Amino acid sequence: QVQLVESGGGLVQPGGSQRLACAASGRAGSLQGLGWFRQAPGKERVFVASINLMSGTTYYADSVKGRFTISRDGAENLGYLQMNSLMPEDTAVYYCAAGRAYTGAYSGGYQFWGRGTQVTVSS
Repeated sequence: QVQLVESGGGLVQPGGSQRLACAASGRAGSLQGLGWFRQAPGKERVFVASINLMSGTTYYADSVKGRFTISRDGAENLGYLQMNSLMPEDTAVYYCAAGRAYTGAYSGGYQFWGRGTQVTVSS
């Protein structure tokens, strides 16, 4: 069984930066895909970024392309989401997700999900 925990959320001013981490416990060695999703108040959960843990291939939503960077980690932390040039519209609960195969933006391909961490962008 795999458990995921996000960390690094909090309050940040517009234009600032924040880095989120996704740590895994349990039998995480077989995981091949890591994804980040977010959900703003009153809206559906949407895809943010993903990475193939085997090859390093990345994929981003257009809304964050050029501002966010997803990366993998060889240790207990599966990976990170570096967020730069943050805007108020980035405010959301951010979730990390992992799967036994890489499915990119397809949320149904991720078997394990964290509880989420709040990111608030406000002056």
